[in-house]
Amino acid sequence: MAIRQVLRMGHPLLQQVAQPVADVRDPAVAMLLEDLFDTMAACNGAGLAAPQIGVSVRVVVFGVTHNPRYPQAEPVPRTVLINPVIEVVDPTLENGWEGCLSVPGLRGLVPRPRAIRYHGFDERGHLIEREVSGFHARVVQHECDHLDGVLYPQRIGDLRQFGFEPEILHATTGV
Repeated sequence: MAIRQVLRMGHPLLQQVAQPVADVRDPAVAMLLEDLFDTMAACNGAGLAAPQIGVSVRVVVFGVTHNPRYPQAEPVPRTVLINPVIEVVDPTLENGWEGCLSVPGLRGLVPRPRAIRYHGFDERGHLIEREVSGFHARVVQHECDHLDGVLYPQRIGDLRQFGFEPEILHATTGV
């Protein structure tokens, strides 16, 4: 439908808790989903939350097959998640490098629970329930953080592990 502008860190809307979607089948939700997927694809994102494009509702989309921003990432199925709920299955924290379309050009080492169970609704109002780990779990947690007004830099434990992508890439790979 349309590629939307992605709000950047510092915008007040990104600091708000998003509102639940009352009617999953509302035509406005379908248009929002198209815009989210179009914008995510145009920006090479692994996921995108509605607040990132200026709509403060509890909707995220994600999916990865091949992504130049995450070349080593395992595939994550293309998913719509409306009014998501996350439950931690394995609280063991794993560090992983994250970036964000709302924090362009930067990466940070973020600790997140190893495995989660999530549920929510797809675009047809059908319940989705999955138990996931690895990159899939990281993407879901990252995107759902946006719904609570949290950006990944707020989760970084050591700010020495936060910086611009070229410098981080060189420091972690030597390239």
